[in-house]
Amino acid sequence: MHYGGIEAGGTKFVCAVGDENGNIIERIQFPTLTPEETIPKVIEFFQKHEIRALGVGSFGPIDINVKSDTYGYITSTPKTAWTNYPFLQALQKELNIPIGFNTDVNVAALGEVTLGAAKGMENCLYITVGTGIGAGAVVQGNLLQGFSHPEMGHILVRRHEEDSYTGKCPYHKDCLEGLAAGPAIEERWGKKGIELENNSKVWEMEAYYIAQALMQYILVLSPEKIILGGGVMKQQQVFPLIRENVASFINGYVELPPLEEYIVPPSLGDNAGITGALILAKQSEQ
Repeated sequence: MHYGGIEAGGTKFVCAVGDENGNIIERIQFPTLTPEETIPKVIEFFQKHEIRALGVGSFGPIDINVKSDTYGYITSTPKTAWTNYPFLQALQKELNIPIGFNTDVNVAALGEVTLGAAKGMENCLYITVGTGIGAGAVVQGNLLQGFSHPEMGHILVRRHEEDSYTGKCPYHKDCLEGLAAGPAIEERWGKKGIELENNSKVWEMEAYYIAQALMQYILVLSPEKIILGGGVMKQQQVFPLIRENVASFINGYVELPPLEEYIVPPSLGDNAGITGALILAKQSEQ
């Protein structure tokens, strides 16, 4: 009994076939180019396998409102070739199987709450800090969504007193993503984050911004676990700084779990998203 999963990222697509328990049997990845170049590769991969259903975690913004006329579309993405693209419909036309459709960060949250760092919990938050910043949430066992999906990477944060950088976000300039995503780090400091590992000022400022966001998420959602993934968070030295700042910002107002166990990297590593997509595929049959 095999299922398919797609983790459609802004820079790369990951496609996998797995079993009903989320175990990956075969996976491939390739660059995210235009839909005309990318989707045929996706279809070709899954047509080689007899999958019962497919789960898709996509970069966004996307329309996940099943009552909407554009449900299944990638909508106002900065990746202009994909703007208003009927992603779900393109897959359904060729594969003709049940398909679950959600954001890449929501399916990563689903993966971590089912098989990863938040296994056995009802509520968790998964945040990716990389090319962009996004977050997915599981609340009382369900993926959080309303008229749309969360866009937690675009909240406003207080500016660090030593930060004169204007911000990278094309929509808001100095929102969280505009100040703390990978491209912002590179533009502010003149080097990629991986080249700045030993520059303590970089990670102190990064932790300051991320911790502000976590404070707000904690006060609004009270997640049982916060999981931080993405390329920037592979700089492990930033985790203690984030925890320290969160404790300072909360300032005893609410009692937090031990922060070393509460704010953690994904236990599924880089497979959090694709594992969650396989779980979403199984759920789509119901």
